[in-house]
Amino acid sequence: MLTRLRLSRFRCYGSLDWEIPAEGAVLVGGNAQGKTSLLEAVCLALTLHSPRASRLDRLAQHGADSFGISLEGADATRRLVWERGRRVSLRLNGADCADYGDFLADSPPVAWLGNSDIMLVRGAAEERRKYLNFLGAQWHPGYRSALQAYNKALKSRNALLRNPRRNAAALHSYAELLARHGTVLMQLRERLLNLLLPHISHNHRRISGGTEPVGIAYLPSAHADLLNAIEAAAEADERAGCTTTGPHRDDFLLEIDGAAAADYASEGQQRTLATAMQMAQSDLLQTETGLSPILLIDDIFGELDAARRQALLALLPESSQVFITTTSADWVQACGLPIRTVEGHTVTQFPKL
Repeated sequence: MLTRLRLSRFRCYGSLDWEIPAEGAVLVGGNAQGKTSLLEAVCLALTLHSPRASRLDRLAQHGADSFGISLEGADATRRLVWERGRRVSLRLNGADCADYGDFLADSPPVAWLGNSDIMLVRGAAEERRKYLNFLGAQWHPGYRSALQAYNKALKSRNALLRNPRRNAAALHSYAELLARHGTVLMQLRERLLNLLLPHISHNHRRISGGTEPVGIAYLPSAHADLLNAIEAAAEADERAGCTTTGPHRDDFLLEIDGAAAADYASEGQQRTLATAMQMAQSDLLQTETGLSPILLIDDIFGELDAARRQALLALLPESSQVFITTTSADWVQACGLPIRTVEGHTVTQFPKL
């Protein structure tokens, strides 16, 4: 359970000290008041991942060259400090962490739901890979280590491919690294999707009220032996200046009632499927880790009709701490969570209606 969040020069917050309710909170306020930034800070402190930015310098307050996050919980206090031009400082319970793995040890799992989740269904393959990587890194330690090693080798091989002085022996060495770690990733991704499907199907039925079956199929970039596939694409890679095959090009297909959801489902069906997928994160992580996930739900209730909104609220696990952002106060009294107003980058008690 999270108990206190402190921010320094993070996003729109010069400073913040928020005592977090035990159940979580519904954060109500207008646009650009700092609601989503609170959820993002929690996500970053627990997973070292931002769902909104790929670079840490984008998270510092405008004009600042550093930011800090301190997140206290019942079992641990995590502190992250970023300073321009320096390595990120990570501290767990007051002790410096040698690497990301030490910092993330025993961190509670996190599920993120956002108003752009529909892109999981109808967006590019990159959106679905991000979903797998965010979930996989929390689900299985081997996934996180394989992904980090694969990305490091991929970056090095791509740099070599762009170098006119590249040599075949070095390219082969990187291909071997990509194949070793990429094969682990592919195996874990296929297993993860198989584990996810029952949870997605269950949530989809509950939210939609329908009975259409949901399907999911892994679409790996390379179907054959990964090392042979990379070596076979060597000439194409040299022409392109990048590695053209491997898990960084993977995708998966989503279906509703046997038809590709991206092509044939309505917008409402796509949004419901995306929400079911995100809630499946929470279900799977709780089942696999035995820990209650932290749920971070960013402004999705305005996209749902009243029936789907009530169905989603009913799916929220009682054992989880839940954080919801919304611009509308019309329905929040019925959700059963503590309610806070976020205005002018300040969190205050919500006025009783």
